[in-house]
Formats: sequence, C-alpha cells, structure tokens
Amino acid sequence: MDAGPTVGDPADGADEWPGQVTERTMADGRPMFYFDDVATAGAVHLAEDTRPLPEPPHAGEVRFDVLTGEWVTIAGHRMNRTFLPSAADCPLDPTVDPSRPTEVPDSRYDVVAFANRFPSFAPLTVGPGVDAVPPTIGPADRPAYGHCDVVVFSSDHEAAVVDLPVARMRTVVEAWAQRTAAHSADPQVAEVFVFENSGQEIGVTLTHPHGQVYAYPTLAPRSAQLVEQARRHRAATGGNLLADVLAAEQAEGTRVVLTGEHFTAYVPRAARWPVEVHLAPHRDVPDLAALHDAEKAELAVVYQELLRRLSRFHPGVDRVPYISGWHQAPTGEDRALGRLHLQLFSLLRAPGKLKYLAGSESGMGAWINDTTPERIADRLREVAS
Repeated sequence: MDAGPTVGDPADGADEWPGQVTERTMADGRPMFYFDDVATAGAVHLAEDTRPLPEPPHAGEVRFDVLTGEWVTIAGHRMNRTFLPSAADCPLDPTVDPSRPTEVPDSRYDVVAFANRFPSFAPLTVGPGVDAVPPTIGPADRPAYGHCDVVVFSSDHEAAVVDLPVARMRTVVEAWAQRTAAHSADPQVAEVFVFENSGQEIGVTLTHPHGQVYAYPTLAPRSAQLVEQARRHRAATGGNLLADVLAAEQAEGTRVVLTGEHFTAYVPRAARWPVEVHLAPHRDVPDLAALHDAEKAELAVVYQELLRRLSRFHPGVDRVPYISGWHQAPTGEDRALGRLHLQLFSLLRAPGKLKYLAGSESGMGAWINDTTPERIADRLREVAS
C-alpha cells in the first residue's frame, strides 16, 4: 500500500521544515516554546504570562518495588490536577481575553510546548523527608527527577490530529524531535517517551488536542524488557532485534498494512490490543531527533493515514479512542540496542465495547487478545485511504 506522495531525498533540502521556534518563559519560570508552521520576520509571540502563579511543584519520589524489580513514581501533587474543564475554561486554549488567561499567553499559535504544571517528573527535586524510614530491602527512595512537556497541536479546541493540515502535522513532528533532543541531552535522563492519549475512554483529562513528552530518570519497565531481549538477540545473532523484526514482517508481508519510502507499518505478530499497529523507519534511527527532513515529511503523512484507518476500523464509530507512543532508544550505554518505533493502539474491541484489563492482565500481566493480528491487519488494509 502506497504511503502517499513520494518525498524528496534527505539531502536535497526540499522537505526542510519552513517554520521557526520561539522560546518564552511562563510566569512561574517554566519554559515555553512556540513552533510556527512558517517563519516570519520580526519578533513574534510577545504576550507575557502575567498570572500570579506559585513556584512549580518539586518532583515526587520514585520507589523501588522489590517484588517486581520496577521503579514506581509517587506523585501525590497530581491528585488535584485539572480534570475535564468546560470549553470556556480550557487551559490549553490561546488567551483571547486577558481577564481570563490560560497556559498560553498569546492570542494565536500553531503548536506550542511547555513544561507541565502538574508533572510526574520534574527538574526541581527534594530529597526524602528527615523523618522518612529507609527501606529494609532494595534501593533507597529518590526524587523523581525528569521532565514532562505538554505539546499542544492546535489552537483550535475542537481540532482532531487526524484532520490537521499536513503542514501542521509536520510542525508537530518537528516539536516532537526538538523536545526529544533537548531532554536527551540531560545526563540524568534515561529515555524520552513521546505520546498522545485520545478519548475519554483512555482517561484523557483535557480534550484539547495535545500530547506529552516524558523524560524518565530510569528505563520504564517495557523499555527495560525490550533492552534485555535485544541484548539476548544480539548475543545470539549479532543483529538489532527491532531491525530484524521489521525485516521479518516485510519479508512475510501478511501483517504489513502500509509501506512508504522511509517507513513501514505492520501489526505485530503478538499484538496485545484489539487494534494495534507499529510504525518503524527503514533506516536504523535511535529517536525522532535523528530523522532526516525527508523522513519527517513522510512521517507527517503516514502518521495521519494510520489515524484515518484507525478512525474507520469500527463501522459507525467516528472517534476511536487510542494511545500513540513513540518508543525511542535509551540515552545511555544501551542506546545501540534501541530503535525508534511507534506503537499505536486502541482498547475499543467493538462499537461500544472496551477491552478491560481485568484479572489476568492486571493481576498477573498475562495478556489475552480477543482477536488475531492477521484479522487486525486485514481490516487496516480494507480501510486505507
């Protein structure tokens, strides 16, 4: 299946992003970055954030679960974060009325990224309290150092990512890449995860189109498992696990749903979700920041095509809830074992029916899929644009 119009060679400059980035500071000191689709002459985004905000929250804690070997983040300050405000009170809208300021002080923007006001991980850290009792087994608790960005895809409160102009989607890709590069440069960050939650069924607390960027202080459990599997695969074969998985899917073809010049999308052989598709670059690329201009340009087109197919997957369902996550290589010594890939999935197994993570999945981590990956792939090909 063709991914869309053929894009130019990475070296020819035809796909270079024409936009610009403007850095500003919010009232409480958090950084903010405006990403404009097209660069303009002169100063832009001069509106100041005049809200009387308190200092951003310090990091919570990460505590080691000695039963699983995983780190659990304790972020009690997030309990009272903003939850499904009315459209009139959306904090991600532009500030059109100075008497009702939002998180974005300018009256217009294309894409904007800023540090989350209620972060799971934060660069402002405090140690455990003086009265804290150290654990008797396992590593000691420590601050949940890291970064959490909000990336707002449009100033239009009702917009959907699937319907954004291609030029805007290209700007979103650029924002993902630049924030990935910025956080990956922090020596205390172990990995950067770019993701979007869409739909209240997923647990979305703000309906304005947006995603997030998490920079973790340790490898997340899924990443740690992937690195370990990749290490074993390299020891046994000398190859890169994710690259070899992509090559195997391309060779078999049964579950491939889309092929472009730079990317291929396929349903994984052991898909866990009722709808799941992975998207991987043909070139060995560690993260979004390492993509060439031509790859970013095609990604903007291919990504929206996958979202369109997802939206058509279930007849009669206009908006299929989904989670979209970019898995990127670790920033440290295991970087060579990772490889960029997207995991896009939905827990909607049929119109009006969700896949609940009940006893087996939640209690034991033993996954059971109610359909087959081959059936998922057939449907994703059927609903192609």
